[in-house]
Amino acid sequence: MNDHKPLDILAYHLHTLPVGIGLRSAHYDDIENAKNTIGWLEIHPENYFCGGVHKAHLDRIASHYPISLHGVGLSLGSDQDVDLNHLKQFRALIDRYKPFNVSDHVAWSASGNAHLNDLLPLPYTPETLERLCKNIDQVQQYFGRSILVENPSTYIAYKDNDFSEATFMNMLCDRTGCGILLDVNNIYVQSHNHGLDPVAYIKMINPDFVDEMHLAGHIRKNFDTQNLLIDTHNQNVCDDVWDLYAIAVEHCGSIPTLIEWDQDVPALSVLISEAEKAHNIIKTHRTRSANGQAA
Repeated sequence: MNDHKPLDILAYHLHTLPVGIGLRSAHYDDIENAKNTIGWLEIHPENYFCGGVHKAHLDRIASHYPISLHGVGLSLGSDQDVDLNHLKQFRALIDRYKPFNVSDHVAWSASGNAHLNDLLPLPYTPETLERLCKNIDQVQQYFGRSILVENPSTYIAYKDNDFSEATFMNMLCDRTGCGILLDVNNIYVQSHNHGLDPVAYIKMINPDFVDEMHLAGHIRKNFDTQNLLIDTHNQNVCDDVWDLYAIAVEHCGSIPTLIEWDQDVPALSVLISEAEKAHNIIKTHRTRSANGQAA
């Protein structure tokens, strides 16, 4: 495969173009020819565990763009060790593509040999904290590097939580040395679904732990007694989430941000337009910071 960019060039690229998009097969050819308009690319490693044409495209693309690996199958919240075979295949991609970030979710999706097609919520208790810390430690030791963990989108909540989610995320980082992938849309979705204050959530997060953010679209689903927001990743980012993102940038700084769009994937130009909106918010923050202005 082609050599990757030197680390100093990588850092410069992420500074000048800090907003990325998810790599989708429909955009392979266009992305290979759009090197000055896309900051970086996120891939789901599970999609590249096998060889073939997809990995060949990724080899070429990774020689031009910074890459982030965002796992969806480690099931860090399961009450069992992380699957060793999964770790081996994931580690092979880390060694091959040298991603600037590696991440997964504060959720569970496997029990024994059963694997579920969803990321399921956890109770925020001392017992859950111990289990998650153990699994995160296992992953970080195997990968030889720290990882980021993403806050979930949820549609039910446990009555017997001992910690708020933001406190729980901070405690995970304190205990394991991992970082936070702060998904702003997830905060908005679950704040609506559970009657929480999304701004208070963000302000409770220790900004020193946040090394990446996600933005995405969602839909509204009406039921007899209430309506829920569903994290579908098939829409433009809504105005309220853009406003919340601006608050998150003021709190955490101008860090790499991803536009997620996983279903009903539009033309690449639509994703680039969404990325430009995020980049404009980052540039506004940088200008205000340089001028010593408060948010």
